[in-house]
Amino acid sequence: MAQRIVYRLVDDLDSTEAAESISFGLDSASYEIDLSEDNAARLRDLLAPFVAAGRRVGGKGRVAGRQRSGSNSAMEIRAWASENGYVVSTRGRVAAEIREAYERAHA
Repeated sequence: MAQRIVYRLVDDLDSTEAAESISFGLDSASYEIDLSEDNAARLRDLLAPFVAAGRRVGGKGRVAGRQRSGSNSAMEIRAWASENGYVVSTRGRVAAEIREAYERAHA
């Protein structure tokens, strides 16, 4: 008998199903949060005036929470990891070892 373990990405604010992981920075610290579509839109709307008035420093032009080409979302990596026997958390950052294994498998 086969066993399938399904991990669900959970919104860190309200515990509903999350749609994406969003990375952002403040005061020289980097953060990642898992959010539903509604909460992600709310965050972007709240930050929009600050982003518009600010200036970009460093980075490769990535917009928070949106993938640049060649990058994979935490949700995709979590799904792949669980299907391939890795133990992966449903919240927070995906462990570097799991990201590296995912990248090796998809090289």
